[in-house]
Amino acid sequence: MNAPLTVLRATEILRATAADDSVVLDYEGRFLRRKRLTSRAGLSFLVDLAETVSLDPGDAFRLTDGRLIGVVAALEPCLRVEGPLPRLAWHIGNRHTPCQIFDDHLLIRADHVLEGMLKGLGARVTATMAPFAPEGGAYGHGRTMGHDHGPGFHSH
Repeated sequence: MNAPLTVLRATEILRATAADDSVVLDYEGRFLRRKRLTSRAGLSFLVDLAETVSLDPGDAFRLTDGRLIGVVAALEPCLRVEGPLPRLAWHIGNRHTPCQIFDDHLLIRADHVLEGMLKGLGARVTATMAPFAPEGGAYGHGRTMGHDHGPGFHSH
């Protein structure tokens, strides 16, 4: 008789830590709560978190057997944006578009509408494949889907 199949589960995230193996996920794939994943070494596991989280490259899933599976950002279609960075960053942010900020350029996910807008603002825009890890939200780690200052913050 066969032994029952045990499913490895990940129920905890460790931030910025070393790992035993890794999984490659794009920007959308790093926003999850429950999903079956397979590591680079072929280990299958179920992510089963209490709430949806935004993972950063370097974070790790802690499996039920104690192993750590690191998160690596996948290469994905992006736009490298060069030019007057403060002005360009303002326009990108005004459209609530995730943006990775470097000293000499900005990086956004490929979008032909934004590409046209940025070129119209005088940017040099180059299509590239890159690991995309944009800035986190102003109110904490991860993505912002809006914000909350707490009850009564905006009341007078």
